[in-house]
Amino acid sequence: MHKLCAVSDITEPGSKGFNSTPKGPVFAVRFDGQVYVYANVCPHLSVNLEWQEDKFLDQEDRLIQCCMHGALFRIEDGVCLFGPCEGDSLTAIPHVVENGDLYLAD
Repeated sequence: MHKLCAVSDITEPGSKGFNSTPKGPVFAVRFDGQVYVYANVCPHLSVNLEWQEDKFLDQEDRLIQCCMHGALFRIEDGVCLFGPCEGDSLTAIPHVVENGDLYLAD
């Protein structure tokens, strides 16, 4: 397993990006007591999603937002709710939380 960080390193709600992983660039979102991990790739333009380092969420910290065209994705499953890729989804990355640390699953 590849350790990303301690879960406590991610604010709640909040997000954190990781550029160098065996799965390529990924990001984690901590929301409503859960942690979600996705590939850092917009399904529309194949660009990174964040508008600033570790900033993947909209102003209300309720949805994931693409910096290029404002597409909005549901945190819980990565489905695009608004934007040019509506109906598409972010790629979920298998992960585990163990002893307070976040790991990519093998």
